[in-house]
Amino acid sequence: MGVSLDGSVGAVVERALPEALHSVHRLTGLPVVFAGPTHAAATGRQLEITRLSGTLGTSLKGLRVPSGLGLGGTVIRDARPYRVDDYARADRITHDYDDVVVGDERLTSICAVPVLVGGVVRAVLYGAVRDGQPIGDRAMRATGVVAARIEREAERSGHHEGARPLTPAAIDELAGIIRRTRDEALRHRLEHLRRELSATCPQVRAPAVRDGRRLSAREGEVLRLVAVGASNLEIAAELRLSPETVKAYLRSAMRKLDAPNRTAAVHAARLFGVL
Repeated sequence: MGVSLDGSVGAVVERALPEALHSVHRLTGLPVVFAGPTHAAATGRQLEITRLSGTLGTSLKGLRVPSGLGLGGTVIRDARPYRVDDYARADRITHDYDDVVVGDERLTSICAVPVLVGGVVRAVLYGAVRDGQPIGDRAMRATGVVAARIEREAERSGHHEGARPLTPAAIDELAGIIRRTRDEALRHRLEHLRRELSATCPQVRAPAVRDGRRLSAREGEVLRLVAVGASNLEIAAELRLSPETVKAYLRSAMRKLDAPNRTAAVHAARLFGVL
């Protein structure tokens, strides 16, 4: 897709991980978060967990997870988010890492979300709890928002290296392929890729919403955080804006979307393909 999978792209992803963990913790409230980049290996991509927050010890740090093994390996293999609400008994994953995950860290429920760049999983973000409670949809969506932000930064880095830019025609062609794809898992993966590629294409980056008007990048970021249940104060902290500025972006987006409130604005943005 014209995006380098080495060089600055990998560096952008790795540099973003510390702040990404803080964001996941702030937006989800999950007490344990960890992450790591992936690297090419003989058996495909392999994850190495390099960043930890809220863990009991350091046994997770440096853990290498090949494609297909454990929760992270499943995410790498399928290039999609997963969660397990009873890790020790989950039958969708292998249990190669139970000694560390269950034994050392006493984790019960875990979610894992990929950072996809050019269709390749370049990192995995995790959130977890120890109290036996399930991880909800809001936490999954919020972690996805953080992953998508890294993806956009990495995609832009790839294009800045001199890669040929995408065109709306190419993205439309991909959309047609998605519509004809019957495999649900593959369609989900391709649709995720289409959205992220659209964000890198200047001609389609800001879809028209009403009367030819377009949402700004900031308005879109604010609505994405509203969509995962973030308050104005949480949005302000995440985007490093004042609460009043967040309110201004929300009011502007609501006007463009002809929406009476923030919930209706999110719904309208999804209908228009903005979110």
